Amino acid sequence: MLKNEQQRTFDLVTLGRACIDLNAVEYNRPMEETMTFSKYVGGSPANIAIGAAKLGLKVGFIGKVPSDQHGRFIRSYMKSSGVDVSHMIDDTEGHKAGLAFTEIKSPEECSILMYREQVADLYLRPEEIDESYIADASALLVSGTALAASPSREAVFKAVSIARDHGTKIIFELDYRGYTWKSPQETSVYYSAIAEQADVVIGTRDEFDVLEGMEGGKNEETVSRLFRYRPQLLVIKHGVEGSYAFTKDGSIHRGLAYKSKVLKTFGAGDSYAAAFLYALMTGEEIEKALKYASASAAIVVSKHSSSEAMPTVAEIEQLIADQS
Repeated sequence: MLKNEQQRTFDLVTLGRACIDLNAVEYNRPMEETMTFSKYVGGSPANIAIGAAKLGLKVGFIGKVPSDQHGRFIRSYMKSSGVDVSHMIDDTEGHKAGLAFTEIKSPEECSILMYREQVADLYLRPEEIDESYIADASALLVSGTALAASPSREAVFKAVSIARDHGTKIIFELDYRGYTWKSPQETSVYYSAIAEQADVVIGTRDEFDVLEGMEGGKNEETVSRLFRYRPQLLVIKHGVEGSYAFTKDGSIHRGLAYKSKVLKTFGAGDSYAAAFLYALMTGEEIEKALKYASASAAIVVSKHSSSEAMPTVAEIEQLIADQS
């Protein structure tokens, strides 16, 4: 479904936010008592790009970062991780990098304090999208957060239109962050518009509820509704209960969660997506892709960072073998 059959330069190009994660070094205490944090690159599209590159895919990134120390840190780290950053654009209008402070009270009590006002990634403009860069990729992944405000919203729509024109597969990672939106109704409108044009849609059950503008939605209803449009594959995650992949031809595949010594809960979704896409793009069947995804998520939640914790293929296969 996603294999690079046309020998394009990139297997995957991701589009959206690249920001700074400041993860609490001191565990088991509230953020107001935490004095030390470690700095990492964060943001779902950036994390997925880093994770996929670490697994061996040829990956590029489209996004905007500030023209300052944080922007240079993001650019340098992603480049050193194997991600092509030639289309990472410097913001020259004074916008800053998004900041995410994480609190780790316990494995069950983790929270994120986000600073997302006037952030550089939401100022990516449609005219800054390079058609040839997307045309040279087998797949384009867009993140739901990039739809939260203009002009980034319009940039996503332009990128998706270009991808369709050139036969580049479109992957929509829902990545819902409520604090970046004006209302759930607004989110549903723009999520639906992109989901209906995507080839693959990945998200949690709660995120699909946001897309559909409802609560307590059922997988069967979601599948029936979205398969009336372009999607060929839907992946719906249910946390520790595992995940399900539905294909348009009617097949259903279930992936079980792997055991892990959980340190924190964030980062799981990004590592899941990176490993799932890697497996599909290297010719694996959906069942194996779900195993890779679940194992990758289990590894990342056991470590302090998200981007730096992205596992290798050997680490993923070892965990699968250990828990087979």
